[in-house]
Amino acid sequence: MHATKHKQIQKSDTMEKKLKGFAVIQPVLSFLVMPMGFVLWGLATVPGIYIFGMVGDATAGWVEWQQLLALGASIGIGAMFWCLSVLLMLGIMGMLIRPRLEEANAPVESWLTIRWAFMALFHRLALPSLKWMVPSFIGDLYYRMMGCTVGKHAQINTSAVNDCFMVEIGANTVIGGDAVINGHLFEIDGIHLAKVRIGANALIGTMTQVNPGCVIGDGAVIASRAVLPKFTEVPPGEIWGGIPAKCIRLADGSKPE
Repeated sequence: MHATKHKQIQKSDTMEKKLKGFAVIQPVLSFLVMPMGFVLWGLATVPGIYIFGMVGDATAGWVEWQQLLALGASIGIGAMFWCLSVLLMLGIMGMLIRPRLEEANAPVESWLTIRWAFMALFHRLALPSLKWMVPSFIGDLYYRMMGCTVGKHAQINTSAVNDCFMVEIGANTVIGGDAVINGHLFEIDGIHLAKVRIGANALIGTMTQVNPGCVIGDGAVIASRAVLPKFTEVPPGEIWGGIPAKCIRLADGSKPE
């Protein structure tokens, strides 16, 4: 009989302690962060504004309809540079503050939670741009800058690789559109972070959800819309599906008993 393996997340002696003054620090940081995203988006428009002005000057003597076409095209090019600038700036910020760890537990009132919240905010700010940039080397570059390990020739078709710093994707693996990969969860005792490891030549179906601590073996397939519970281990070559996901085909092609 093939069963899903689960690992209980428990408090440990090394669990991060509560942050003194969190009740003050959290609202202050929230107040400071609120305008930050809008300022960043505004700064990302600078290349587009420059291009628009340059095209306007270059076409000043053109017939009106020709100039309008040129200016319209420059707005589109500016939008593309806006997307690239947003991803680049957020990627650099993610490189500076992302947690570097394999697994961690912490109370909600902790620095780890604050750092996680910043990374989550950066990713939300990136989403309008990222949706246009996956799958592409630009999307992969952003994911790598945010801490995700992306193997050679992997294809990521989703903008919902959350907690990038807790995700590893093997070579030649395909992540389907709108699939969700989470490296965190909140439980009654706080936040828990655990690596998600996806092997080489694997397939994660469209709109599948993979939760923290999951290990997916080489060549495994997770069917579309499946939900993989936390700390599930999928052996190499097997096919899993359903909610919650279970093995529906063994690596040798036979059905599980």
